[in-house]
Amino acid sequence: MIPCPDPLFAEHRKELAARIARFTGAPGTRDTLIPHLRISRFDAPTECHNGIYEPSLAFVAQGAKEVLLAGSSYVYDEAHYLLTAIDLPVASRVRQASVQRPYLSLSLSLDLRQAGELMAEIGPTPAQAAPDAPGLTVSQVAAPLLDAVLHLVGLLATPLAIPILAPLVEREILYHLLTGPQGARLRQLVTRDSQTQRIAKVIAWLRRNYARPLRIEALAHEANMSVSSLQHHFRHLAAMSPLQFQKQLRLQEARRLMLTGADAADAGHLVGYESPSHFSRDYRRLYGAPPLRDVAGMRNLGRAAGA
Repeated sequence: MIPCPDPLFAEHRKELAARIARFTGAPGTRDTLIPHLRISRFDAPTECHNGIYEPSLAFVAQGAKEVLLAGSSYVYDEAHYLLTAIDLPVASRVRQASVQRPYLSLSLSLDLRQAGELMAEIGPTPAQAAPDAPGLTVSQVAAPLLDAVLHLVGLLATPLAIPILAPLVEREILYHLLTGPQGARLRQLVTRDSQTQRIAKVIAWLRRNYARPLRIEALAHEANMSVSSLQHHFRHLAAMSPLQFQKQLRLQEARRLMLTGADAADAGHLVGYESPSHFSRDYRRLYGAPPLRDVAGMRNLGRAAGA
């Protein structure tokens, strides 16, 4: 990926990196005084980390990151941003980072209620083709969006101004997203009773009820969709079936439980598996090792990072 050659763009990107670096200490990801904003710093490439990406804008000021969704890779860097429109189970890793040039990034959770209100104010826009990509996409950064993000991070230096100005700058960022190349995807999410919004509601139900048996007919009824329509639109947006989505939720939670002390049998049972062998088989397919070996490896990595 080739960074934008505009000198002013490069200058603003460097300033964004400097501002993020100013408010990060040890490597890791941390919350900020701006409620929806998190910033990250890593001094070396990282191993893959599994988690849920919620509707958000992810911006890299320095370095590069890779996100894996259902076997597809999405790489974003200093010239590209990642937009996540619905909750998605992904694996992610920092690809470019060093002590001399650390990875510096931010993630801004999107206020979907505000996005809906703003969309109504913007009114009709030129017709855009229905998005043909999953609810996670990479786009090139435009200068106006970069400037708005730079302004938002700059507010961290003036805490008293945050409650007044941060909502206005977040609104500006949402405006650029709604009117930008991924605006159609975001508009689908906040349009009442759209297919995207219905799938988002199904995903919210799955996140609340991942340990319960999945009956696709009941899920379709919950979404007010036919079974075939639900299956089609769910796979289109999430790049996997509802059953595969539930499985990833279960396995991520089981991994978390084991890392906090639960044994494999209890963890599998708590997340909804009736058969320990079935749990172990699914776990190995996702993480590449049986539960006990994987968790031991994770703990060793944690000890090495803290040494």
